[in-house]
Amino acid sequence: MSRNIAASEADEPLLSYVKELSGKRIELARKRDGLTQRDLARTLGMGVRWLREIESGNPKSKLDDHLRCTYHLSLSTGHILIPLLYFGQNMSYPFQLAAGDLQELERLCVEVISERSLTKLTRQLTPKWRTAPIGAGG
Repeated sequence: MSRNIAASEADEPLLSYVKELSGKRIELARKRDGLTQRDLARTLGMGVRWLREIESGNPKSKLDDHLRCTYHLSLSTGHILIPLLYFGQNMSYPFQLAAGDLQELERLCVEVISERSLTKLTRQLTPKWRTAPIGAGG
Protein backbone atom coordinates (compact mmCIF):
# COMPACT_ATOMS: atom_id res chain seq x y z
CA MET A 1 0.00 0.00 0.00
CA SER A 2 1.48 3.35 -0.97
CA ARG A 3 2.00 6.10 1.57
CA ASN A 4 -0.52 8.32 -0.22
CA ILE A 5 -3.29 5.72 -0.08
CA ALA A 6 -2.50 4.88 3.55
CA ALA A 7 -2.42 8.57 4.42
CA SER A 8 -5.76 9.29 2.79
CA GLU A 9 -7.40 6.42 4.67
CA ALA A 10 -5.76 7.31 7.98
CA ASP A 11 -6.23 11.07 7.88
CA GLU A 12 -9.99 11.10 7.46
CA PRO A 13 -10.84 10.40 11.12
CA LEU A 14 -8.09 12.73 12.33
CA LEU A 15 -9.06 15.58 10.01
CA SER A 16 -12.74 15.13 10.85
CA TYR A 17 -11.86 15.26 14.54
CA VAL A 18 -9.70 18.37 14.08
CA LYS A 19 -12.43 20.15 12.12
CA GLU A 20 -15.10 19.22 14.66
CA LEU A 21 -12.98 20.44 17.58
CA SER A 22 -11.99 23.58 15.70
CA GLY A 23 -15.59 24.36 14.78
CA LYS A 24 -16.67 24.14 18.42
CA ARG A 25 -13.84 26.43 19.51
CA ILE A 26 -14.65 28.93 16.78
CA GLU A 27 -18.31 28.98 17.75
CA LEU A 28 -17.52 29.48 21.46
CA ALA A 29 -15.04 32.27 20.71
CA ARG A 30 -17.46 33.99 18.35
CA LYS A 31 -20.17 33.94 21.01
CA ARG A 32 -17.67 35.02 23.67
CA ASP A 33 -16.86 38.05 21.53
CA GLY A 34 -20.56 38.84 21.06
CA LEU A 35 -20.44 38.29 17.29
CA THR A 36 -23.24 36.83 15.24
CA GLN A 37 -22.49 34.35 12.49
CA ARG A 38 -23.41 37.08 10.01
CA ASP A 39 -20.91 39.52 11.61
CA LEU A 40 -18.02 37.05 11.50
CA ALA A 41 -18.85 35.77 8.03
CA ARG A 42 -19.03 39.31 6.64
CA THR A 43 -15.71 40.24 8.24
CA LEU A 44 -14.04 37.15 6.79
CA GLY A 45 -15.64 37.55 3.36
CA MET A 46 -17.53 34.26 3.45
CA GLY A 47 -21.17 33.28 3.48
CA VAL A 48 -23.06 32.63 6.70
CA ARG A 49 -23.93 29.16 5.44
CA TRP A 50 -20.24 28.32 5.02
CA LEU A 51 -19.45 29.62 8.53
CA ARG A 52 -22.19 27.35 9.87
CA GLU A 53 -20.50 24.44 8.09
CA ILE A 54 -17.17 25.37 9.70
CA GLU A 55 -18.69 25.69 13.18
CA SER A 56 -20.45 22.35 12.79
CA GLY A 57 -17.16 20.68 11.89
CA ASN A 58 -18.25 19.66 8.41
CA PRO A 59 -15.50 17.39 7.00
CA LYS A 60 -15.78 19.26 3.68
CA SER A 61 -14.76 22.53 5.29
CA LYS A 62 -11.23 23.65 4.51
CA LEU A 63 -8.57 23.91 7.20
CA ASP A 64 -7.46 27.27 5.84
CA ASP A 65 -10.97 28.61 6.55
CA HIS A 66 -10.70 27.25 10.10
CA LEU A 67 -7.35 29.00 10.44
CA ARG A 68 -8.78 32.30 9.13
CA CYS A 69 -11.51 32.10 11.78
CA THR A 70 -9.10 31.24 14.59
CA TYR A 71 -6.73 34.07 13.63
CA HIS A 72 -9.57 36.59 13.53
CA LEU A 73 -10.89 35.41 16.89
CA SER A 74 -7.37 35.42 18.45
CA LEU A 75 -7.52 31.70 19.17
CA SER A 76 -4.53 29.42 19.39
CA THR A 77 -4.11 27.26 16.28
CA GLY A 78 -2.58 24.40 18.29
CA HIS A 79 -5.78 22.34 18.13
CA ILE A 80 -5.39 22.31 14.33
CA LEU A 81 -1.66 22.30 13.75
CA ILE A 82 -0.35 19.98 16.47
CA PRO A 83 -2.44 16.98 15.34
CA LEU A 84 -1.21 17.63 11.80
CA LEU A 85 2.40 17.60 13.04
CA TYR A 86 1.81 14.17 14.53
CA PHE A 87 0.21 12.97 11.33
CA GLY A 88 3.09 14.34 9.25
CA GLN A 89 5.51 12.29 11.33
CA ASN A 90 3.42 9.11 11.00
CA MET A 91 2.70 9.20 14.72
CA SER A 92 -0.59 8.57 16.47
CA TYR A 93 -2.06 11.73 17.92
CA PRO A 94 -2.79 11.42 21.65
CA PHE A 95 -6.35 12.75 21.69
CA GLN A 96 -5.98 13.53 25.41
CA LEU A 97 -3.93 16.57 24.38
CA ALA A 98 -6.98 18.15 22.79
CA ALA A 99 -8.78 18.39 26.12
CA GLY A 100 -6.71 21.38 27.15
CA ASP A 101 -5.52 24.63 25.68
CA LEU A 102 -2.65 23.89 23.33
CA GLN A 103 -1.41 27.49 23.22
CA GLU A 104 1.53 26.78 25.52
CA LEU A 105 2.55 23.71 23.54
CA GLU A 106 2.13 25.63 20.29
CA ARG A 107 4.35 28.43 21.62
CA LEU A 108 6.96 25.92 22.77
CA CYS A 109 7.06 24.37 19.28
CA VAL A 110 7.60 27.80 17.74
CA GLU A 111 10.34 28.63 20.26
CA VAL A 112 12.18 25.35 19.59
CA ILE A 113 12.00 25.92 15.82
CA SER A 114 13.17 29.52 16.22
CA GLU A 115 16.01 28.60 18.57
CA ARG A 116 17.23 25.86 16.26
CA SER A 117 17.05 28.18 13.26
CA LEU A 118 18.92 30.94 15.08
CA THR A 119 21.61 28.52 16.26
CA LYS A 120 22.11 27.23 12.72
CA LEU A 121 22.14 30.76 11.29
CA THR A 122 24.64 31.89 13.93
CA ARG A 123 26.96 29.00 13.02
CA GLN A 124 26.67 29.87 9.34
CA LEU A 125 27.40 33.57 9.89
CA THR A 126 30.21 33.22 12.42
CA PRO A 127 33.58 33.49 10.64
CA LYS A 128 35.99 30.69 11.11
CA TRP A 129 39.10 32.59 12.09
CA ARG A 130 42.45 31.28 11.18
CA THR A 131 44.77 31.54 14.07
CA ALA A 132 48.51 31.53 13.87
CA PRO A 133 50.15 28.82 15.92
CA ILE A 134 51.47 30.03 19.27
CA GLY A 135 55.11 30.94 19.09
CA ALA A 136 55.07 31.63 15.38
CA GLY A 137 56.86 34.87 14.72
CA GLY A 138 55.46 37.46 12.57
